Amino acid sequence: MGAYILRRLLLMIPTILGIMAISFVVIQFAPGGPVEQVIAQLTGEGGDATDRIAGGGSDFANDDIGASLETGGGSSKYRGAQGLDPEFIADLERQFGFDKPPLQRFGLMVSNYLRFDFGESYFRDITVIDLIIEKMPVSISLGLWITLLSYAISIPLGIKKALDDGSSFDVWTSGIIIFAYAVPGFLFAIMLVVFFAGGSFFDWFPLRGLVSDNFAELNWFEKIVDYFWHLTLPLIALVLSAFATTTLLTKNSFLDEIRKQYVITARAKGLKDNAVLYGHVFRNAMLIVIAGFPGTFISAFFTGSLLIEVIFSLDGLGLLGFQSVLGRDYPVVFATLYIFSLMGLLVGLLSDLMYTWIDPRIDFETRDV
Repeated sequence: MGAYILRRLLLMIPTILGIMAISFVVIQFAPGGPVEQVIAQLTGEGGDATDRIAGGGSDFANDDIGASLETGGGSSKYRGAQGLDPEFIADLERQFGFDKPPLQRFGLMVSNYLRFDFGESYFRDITVIDLIIEKMPVSISLGLWITLLSYAISIPLGIKKALDDGSSFDVWTSGIIIFAYAVPGFLFAIMLVVFFAGGSFFDWFPLRGLVSDNFAELNWFEKIVDYFWHLTLPLIALVLSAFATTTLLTKNSFLDEIRKQYVITARAKGLKDNAVLYGHVFRNAMLIVIAGFPGTFISAFFTGSLLIEVIFSLDGLGLLGFQSVLGRDYPVVFATLYIFSLMGLLVGLLSDLMYTWIDPRIDFETRDV
């Protein structure tokens, strides 16, 4: 097993490098980079750009920006830069690191990321790692609760559907599951907002945030109630689509085990159905479901809640990534991509290790990676 783990760890290196390289190349051709963002603000909305540059840890002062607008310039490779001082454009490139060749910038980024040095945000006066840590509690809350809820619903429901395969209960619950799986979670979220968050009907739940503004003033019980009051609609929107796959996976896994010869033999020996189900079938049938738990959590934690965070204005990693892409805050974009990719690869390895822990008969050593 040690050789298999070592091979998987070594394969992570070219995989992450490939992901980062492809993303880096795409970024080079994407219009509207950070330099263009600042230029557009300066030539269009004006003062807002000044606030973003001066307040975000830039070396420029307000009079420098004003002088650059007054100084005529020649042609520029950046759209909208005509009329700006070329020296000012060069200073912007140095600030954002675009004064170096692309290959050198990529090598420097990889070198820093190997030491988990992600630099600072372009437009926020904070390091990227501190920004990610600041936003992580919201995403952890969503990822943890949606995973626990989906498993709490899916496993009992999947077992019941397997035992009553073909019954009316199995048929109508399958219809609900297929409908829940087919409709995207963000549509459920919009419907919940319209009906229950003051959209058009009831105003029972808050529309934004993880806690209320007066959260610090509440006692411990009121804090718990307030926390779950804010989480109710986002979790409903997520769980309706999240439990479908796990339910069908549980059902099919149990059906496959129930039809095997050892179950027929156990029943022939006079064992009760519950003894056969939970003493023999359960461990084997739950192998694939339990082994997928880390991947389910990571999926909900990193990707599943992006649109939900945007819709409900939950200040987590999903909303951070969305805003960073729109704002071309490349250090945040690349850092989150790097962390998410690394976590995904590690969780894939952890899932394989859980397979072998649950069922020692599985041996990855004899298989090619």
